[in-house]
Amino acid sequence: VSTMNAKTSSGGEEEASGMRNETLGEAKRQQVIRVAYVIAALDLTFLFMQMGIMPYLAKSLGVDSMGFGYLQTIFGVLQLVGGYIFGRFADQFGARAALILSCASGSIFFLLMSLSTSIPLLFLSRLPAAFMHGIPGAQKVITDMTAPSQRAGALGRLGLCFGVGIIAGSAMGGVLSTKFGIYVPTYVGLVGSLINTVIAMVWIPLQTKPKSDHHMTEQSTSRSGSLFSITEILRLMKFPGVMEVFIVKVFAGLPIGLFMIMFSIISMDFFGLEAVESGYLMSYFGVLQMVVQGLVVGKLASHCTEMTLLRLSVFVFAGVGLGMALMRTVWHYCIIAVPLVFAFSMLATITDSILTKAVPSSDTGAMLGICASVQPLTRTVGPTIGGVLYKQFGVSSFGYLQLVVNLGLFVYLLKSKIPLGDMKS
Repeated sequence: VSTMNAKTSSGGEEEASGMRNETLGEAKRQQVIRVAYVIAALDLTFLFMQMGIMPYLAKSLGVDSMGFGYLQTIFGVLQLVGGYIFGRFADQFGARAALILSCASGSIFFLLMSLSTSIPLLFLSRLPAAFMHGIPGAQKVITDMTAPSQRAGALGRLGLCFGVGIIAGSAMGGVLSTKFGIYVPTYVGLVGSLINTVIAMVWIPLQTKPKSDHHMTEQSTSRSGSLFSITEILRLMKFPGVMEVFIVKVFAGLPIGLFMIMFSIISMDFFGLEAVESGYLMSYFGVLQMVVQGLVVGKLASHCTEMTLLRLSVFVFAGVGLGMALMRTVWHYCIIAVPLVFAFSMLATITDSILTKAVPSSDTGAMLGICASVQPLTRTVGPTIGGVLYKQFGVSSFGYLQLVVNLGLFVYLLKSKIPLGDMKS
């Protein structure tokens, strides 16, 4: 404390006192961040649990493959539209209110699923998905409570939650539905989401931003009170480096996103896997995700510049594309999965870190909401584009598209001078 006082003596007693308070609150901030990780892990567990049982629940109600496609598209569109609105809500009402909204929406989602005894009710159960954004909510908490230099590592550790969600959610969904019935996972998801809501209400503080940032948020809210505004989106995209990095974020992972959407069909037709084997493969991805995010991404983020890591992830993505174009067996895919998970995790973490630092702190929620809309966008357009690629050109077409797109982006990143300075006040 005395060292910090010496460094800030020229700033006056008020500034020094504020820094001492921040130092004393460090343990509290770390506790809140850990709670955000727990909420995210539980949220993802329940999400992957319902994803595992949804095809069987839909089939039991008489939904055909086309109807199931519509069901998935509706989910993607709702998440796409709701992502930005959720981010704006977080900016205006705080990360705590946003997390409570997400968890409460999850509770309603699972309640409606548990009551879905007909096809119309099953489609109706998708509606709360518009505000189910546990990961962006946790990201908002982490963004508010970490310094810019620590943000990439802290955001990267959310990948551990993703790995836990894949492994635990897939396993729980299969075991519960097989042993106790198809609706039991929805009851577990309902209770778990209610518990998550209580955790957010009790353990997340009412205000996660520093006081100076909170004042800026109030000013921003008074200027633009609308939760959805195209003008606000365009304003954010005009900040230095935002449009360029966002374009890289969208297009670098698009081809592999199309492949993953078609993976359930590819795993059966191309790899010849049974349902149990596909489950093992998903668990393998979960373990890889945990290892990469827990042991690799954070350490690289602390030793390399963000632009270096952005270029590295795009370059590795290009190599993944070449590997996918040449793969013939599931064992080839298991090998390719290692650099694939690395590039995917690094790209998501670094771009989120860059983009939240490039906009004012009063707009980080909206920026995270825009980032969270990338995957729903892929899920919305993916079935159509991915289906055409697979039927007309085969599995290798995803690899060649991945290779060409990322080589172009890599050349673009090498030649362009994207400003990555911290734009926050």
